[in-house]
Amino acid sequence: MKYAQIALAAAAVFSTVAHAATPMWSDEYTTQACETWNKDATLTTGLGDKWIKNDGGRGFKVIRIYRTECGEATQTEMKIVPKDGKAICEYGGAPKAAKMEYAFDYTMHATTEKWTEMGAGEYGPMKAMMFGRLKFVGPKVEAMTVMGPFETFLKLPGKIAGDKACPAK
Repeated sequence: MKYAQIALAAAAVFSTVAHAATPMWSDEYTTQACETWNKDATLTTGLGDKWIKNDGGRGFKVIRIYRTECGEATQTEMKIVPKDGKAICEYGGAPKAAKMEYAFDYTMHATTEKWTEMGAGEYGPMKAMMFGRLKFVGPKVEAMTVMGPFETFLKLPGKIAGDKACPAK
């Protein structure tokens, strides 16, 4: 009986190690971010009107994300589509969009430290952009009109466990 308890305890420890967090903004992490997006009314409803409709007639918007020190080659992608008056994340993972259209799409990157700070709610998008903590390509005026949802997006790293190793590509 004692050996069975020890074996179960050891199995629990090893299974915990096997399920360690994936690297922040890796393909797997971005899949989790997509799922988290869809559970957040500030993102789905708050971006479900004018923001999601500014898509150039394509029927979707793309957000690319990466950690500065890991490099552009580690970018991941979220594809956001309109559905029932909401902005729904249809896909999160490795980039699939052939071309970014910066009149509608976004690329964002920051250091791991800054993503962690934004995820913890230490500051929002205005401070992040003004002080160069978040690098951003895309329709800036549009982003300014959706600061509440944009701040919620920047808090995703605080809701999803991720380690500091750079994603393998």
